[in-house]
Amino acid sequence: MTAFAELAKLPAFMRRDMRIALSYRLAAIGGLIAVAANVLVLSLVGKLVDPARLPEYGGSRASYMEFVVIGIAVSLIVIALVTQVATAIRNEQLIGTLESLLCTPTKVGTIQAGSAALMVLTIPLRTALYIAVLAVVFGLRFHADGILPGVVVIIAFVPFLWGLGLIAAGVILTVRRGVGALTLAITGLGLGSGALFPLSLLPHWLARIAAENPLAITINALRESLIGGTGWSPIGADLLKLTVPALLALGAGMMAFRFSLARERRKGTLGLY
Repeated sequence: MTAFAELAKLPAFMRRDMRIALSYRLAAIGGLIAVAANVLVLSLVGKLVDPARLPEYGGSRASYMEFVVIGIAVSLIVIALVTQVATAIRNEQLIGTLESLLCTPTKVGTIQAGSAALMVLTIPLRTALYIAVLAVVFGLRFHADGILPGVVVIIAFVPFLWGLGLIAAGVILTVRRGVGALTLAITGLGLGSGALFPLSLLPHWLARIAAENPLAITINALRESLIGGTGWSPIGADLLKLTVPALLALGAGMMAFRFSLARERRKGTLGLY
């Protein structure tokens, strides 16, 4: 019964976040313009790329725009979810509601989940819409039967991102800063993911390490499904490869956040910002 009572609180967090998002329309429009400008630049860069250097998926050689659009889409998921999880508690600190929220009969896990619930639910829709719009604008060819396998891969990838966000949230809760370091970490993760260029262009030893990057695994699985049209057959191995880092990141994140929260409560500095 307690679990159902906690789940019933999640819509309240979602309604709050929706109202906040709607009150900052200009920021959302600015973000869309920035993404559009980024895509436009990459479309011009793609004209300089030798098509023969691009990998094949399911026997089909990807164009640079097909290749990079999926990489950008997954990178946006990483930025949105990790940042949301990491900064949600910090925002509660800044507006002075963190202590009040923790005094309510609401579990910390519910607060964490509620703070990112809206983002988690809208990510598949936003990603699909982003890819669909760019496919129409640039005449890209994606396989519709790869959509569902792609959604499953993204869902399997979310716990890894959640864990990273919780680790960052624990650090921010303690040191009151850390967004810059978080951005740097996300950038490093992205550079070693093959989002913008094939990993085969890296030195061999570095390419082998980068291939184990959960972000690289996710992007490659989506490209196989959407560009190669390989359906469900190749993603089983990718899902297994994502399971271990996802569980490790989630476990480490939960421990790090609980440790930081207990430390701040013990010192009486939870409400300081």
